[in-house]
Amino acid sequence: MISGTCRASLTASRIVFAAVGAACIAMSSWVCWAEESVTARPSFSDREIKIILSHGPWPVPVAHDPTNRVSGKPDAIEFGTLLFFEQRLSGSGTKACASCHVPERNWTDNLRTGVGMTELDRNTPTLVNLRGQRWYGWDGAADSLWSQSLRPIVDARELAATPRHVAGLVRDDEQLSCRYRRVFGAPPSPTDDEAVFVNVGKVLAAFQETLFSGRTPFDQFRDALARGESPSSLSYSTPAQRGLQIFIGKGECTSCHSGPNFTNGEFFNTGLSRFEPLRKPDPGRYAGIRQLRESRFNLVGPYNDDPTGASAAHTRQVAMARGNYGEFKVPPLRNLILTAPYGHAGDVETIAEVVRLHANDGQHAGALNLTPREQTDLVVFLESLSTFSNPWRPDDAGRCE
Repeated sequence: MISGTCRASLTASRIVFAAVGAACIAMSSWVCWAEESVTARPSFSDREIKIILSHGPWPVPVAHDPTNRVSGKPDAIEFGTLLFFEQRLSGSGTKACASCHVPERNWTDNLRTGVGMTELDRNTPTLVNLRGQRWYGWDGAADSLWSQSLRPIVDARELAATPRHVAGLVRDDEQLSCRYRRVFGAPPSPTDDEAVFVNVGKVLAAFQETLFSGRTPFDQFRDALARGESPSSLSYSTPAQRGLQIFIGKGECTSCHSGPNFTNGEFFNTGLSRFEPLRKPDPGRYAGIRQLRESRFNLVGPYNDDPTGASAAHTRQVAMARGNYGEFKVPPLRNLILTAPYGHAGDVETIAEVVRLHANDGQHAGALNLTPREQTDLVVFLESLSTFSNPWRPDDAGRCE
């Protein structure tokens, strides 16, 4: 409607022209603002930059494992590499550690759940970036990498072997026995099967400690910020920067996915798993604590090589509680794009679905009330935590003399 202040002599055509022109100008201004809001790089506060810097530098220098006396030793790494790909380690002679942890698949299998002698209940986690963690396995049933390496060997559903079988293999094979003697300074015990078995776990751990992921676009961005460079001058994409801001802010993702490896190493019940009607719920951490306490191979037991005993402190303190039921280890996010499907049950197919489920799961630590564009930005950021570079290469160890 025309204002009373307008001249009565204005013609209807002039009125329409003016109204349309004003509308076009207003629409043009809105479009420009909308495009700017979508394409503009976010501005990071000092607090946000501090959180970003806490996710690096990468790779993180990690000391040798004090609970494993052969951690970091080249001969142990070489021996552990051979055993990792050795099918005779299994009871049937048909499976190896590498059957599920495939190098070309980022040291997992990309199956919903692992398959050993039979199908397992949980997704196969990657072995990349395991160095320096406190708990191992989805339920944290192991408190060292070497004890975690022993578990699948004797699990009837995985390699289905026994300590006697493993010790016999190492004793009877000339090359394996030679490498054992080179690493441990003595031949494998002719009578103590368990001691030989534990040492196999320790060389397997020495090999797995060498598996780490390369640097990513996020790392380049993070390090540039550490040098004091302006985010606006960096090549890190705008959607990735917006997703990063959601990750450290509105999404509250860093409450669980903290540090350089994007995990706090602890346990959480996200409520994301979708159980089949006749499938029993997985107790997760609740059962893992019980298994940890009962294991002869935990850090309170006789095979911990740490003379100070300090490494066993967390094992001594761990306690069962009702709140542990259904909790699973918070997975690291590096190379996430290479390790689908996701979750301990392997029932989430894509990163986008992970984000969507977290955005609607009602959990305190979930990314609540994210718009579709915010979810897309978060996916772009998560993808920037991956690299397709695999620094590991097979090496011909030659004969042991």
